[in-house]
Amino acid sequence: MPHYNYLIIGGGMTAAAAVNGIREVDANGSIGLFSMEPDPPYDRPPLSKGLWKGTALETIWRQFEKHGVELHLGCRVQSINPHQKQVIDDNGTSHTFDKLLLATGGTPRRLPFGTEQIIYFRTVEDYRRLRALAENHQRVCVIGGGFIGSEVAAALAMNGKQVVMVIPEPTIGSRIFPNDLGLFLNDYFRQKGVELLMQEKVVKVEGRAESIVVKISSMETSREREIVVDGIVAGIGIQPNVELAQAAGLKVEHGIVVDEFLRTSYPDIYSAGDAAAFYNPSLGKRIRVEHEDNANSMGRLAGRNMAEEDELYHHLPSFYSDLFELGYEAVGELSTQHEIIADWKKPNQEGVIYYLENNRVRGVLLWNVWSQVDAARSLIAEVGPFDRQKLKGYLPRPPSK
Repeated sequence: MPHYNYLIIGGGMTAAAAVNGIREVDANGSIGLFSMEPDPPYDRPPLSKGLWKGTALETIWRQFEKHGVELHLGCRVQSINPHQKQVIDDNGTSHTFDKLLLATGGTPRRLPFGTEQIIYFRTVEDYRRLRALAENHQRVCVIGGGFIGSEVAAALAMNGKQVVMVIPEPTIGSRIFPNDLGLFLNDYFRQKGVELLMQEKVVKVEGRAESIVVKISSMETSREREIVVDGIVAGIGIQPNVELAQAAGLKVEHGIVVDEFLRTSYPDIYSAGDAAAFYNPSLGKRIRVEHEDNANSMGRLAGRNMAEEDELYHHLPSFYSDLFELGYEAVGELSTQHEIIADWKKPNQEGVIYYLENNRVRGVLLWNVWSQVDAARSLIAEVGPFDRQKLKGYLPRPPSK
């Protein structure tokens, strides 16, 4: 029966960062990595950003061949036996471990129709499929106006495609952006040639000749109509992959619950990345984060702790996006359910937006403002109280020396 000192389930950025973390502490322990994807670990953000601006595909691959990892690609782990420290893969092969990391990530939410026609954009294979579609066709429907939907729509439009966005909400990014900024983005995307169908939802997808017919329904009037496109890509969020953890009896609450050392409820099993729910002291609550910074920082620390370090994970992850010529960085909780204070240097072009709850800053959006993420983290950690007057001009600040 194959045995590993460190067995990693998952093949994304978190898993790759964990390998690096392990090797920072243990140069020789055996590592086995099991991934359902056929490709080795890679950087995910370029799939909707840099690769559409000329970055070469070869640059996305994580380089850790020197770390002596045994890769099991295109391989699904079917079950975990925590008591025997054993996993069984989809070939029926058993593997034992000393320490196990669940870096299982998430699965895109799907619509109950159009299975073959819709590209649920998440993996490098999804990128290849969309790139091939874009090279041979012109008109693409993007479902969703959130993080992935807005990035993919911008990327396709920058590559000369006719893009139609179908968005159930009244504005792009309506769950995180204040209404004025969302309305500005609607106009901005239209100026870039993107057709926006707001407060509409897709109710049916069917093939017709060489095209795809998308039936949409108004969220306000229920009136239905059809649009004809060459392809469809959807970005409607993900569900954390917690099934293995649940079946193994690990504690799961909106994610795989971990302590401050990233240990699950069972000794010698850790979790990190999109699927892990961790306590953040700055926010004073348990959170789950689906972004690159968390994958890299949490994965690395999980690897180090698996290799007998004892380091606390108190990091508050950041995230970023590029939308045509616009860009932003953000940290903490961005929700339009919070009190929002906007401090614009140039309205909708450059400024800082603060998200408050009970007079404490819970999140910061840095809109075309750079090198301020650490300062924003420090602000979120402060007790306050804060109000509009106190936050006026609070950021940006000179970088710490």
